[in-house]
Amino acid sequence: MPYLNINPKTKLYFKDIGQGTPVIFIHGVWMNSNFFKEQVPYFKDRYRLILPDLRAHGRSSHVHKGHTMATYANDIHALIQTLGLQDVVLVGWSMGAFVMWEYIKQFGTANLKASVVVSESASDYRWPDWNIGAFDFAGLIDAMHAVQTDRAGFVQAFVPLMFKDAPSQANLEWMVHEVTKLPESIASSILFGQTVVDYRPMLSTIDVPTLLCFGRDEKLIPVAAATHLEQNIPDTQLVMFENSSHCPFLEEPQLFNETVDNFIQSLGGSSLRAAGFVREDNYLDDAEIDAIQPTTV
Repeated sequence: MPYLNINPKTKLYFKDIGQGTPVIFIHGVWMNSNFFKEQVPYFKDRYRLILPDLRAHGRSSHVHKGHTMATYANDIHALIQTLGLQDVVLVGWSMGAFVMWEYIKQFGTANLKASVVVSESASDYRWPDWNIGAFDFAGLIDAMHAVQTDRAGFVQAFVPLMFKDAPSQANLEWMVHEVTKLPESIASSILFGQTVVDYRPMLSTIDVPTLLCFGRDEKLIPVAAATHLEQNIPDTQLVMFENSSHCPFLEEPQLFNETVDNFIQSLGGSSLRAAGFVREDNYLDDAEIDAIQPTTV
């Protein structure tokens, strides 16, 4: 099975597909690598695509401790070190951006080629000097309470907020199923831990090229957060996705994939596309995706 042993009780699930520049997609709170299903067929023929499930998310061990951005970043570092990766492109969606920034805070950028931020602000909490977070204290209390008392109802209402247009019933069902794999006790811990971090002080230290991807119709993260990041991270490029909310990689997948691909290509370096080894048909059906065999460590 494709797992990395972090410790005797913690196994990190991941897929490792393709060759070339390593690109690691880090998912958001309660989500998992399945949310990047539209990226697999495109990136696997161009790069070394790595899709982890953070601890307790998806198919990783449902451990009851370590649910801090610092520990998640350490887990990503262990994965990078174990696989011997160099010149990594980190793509952090929502909470995944916090994990990425924490990685940079702890380990620097010597091993990174670039970073991509998808739909996240420097902090999700509305501090006295920060009014563009997703939660104030009352809102956080309400969310924590809802997770403990009616998690299914909370998630059913939350997931549609990630999209400009309401997802189909089939898409809503698979996403709710994935999000609710976590026990409520772990889900509450993760929500609190990711909400109260604040990465504003370290943004100026990010010294690799950074792509910012935000939906124009964002319902969870104020669009002003994108402008703030653009102004405070030294080498940034902001792209607004006009027909997306919180999930441009699902709402406008082809445009998102091409945007990230073009950004990486602009940096130079190794990829199968640069060498000319790219399939004409960029997208696979579900059976082909399921047939992909990830690496085991």
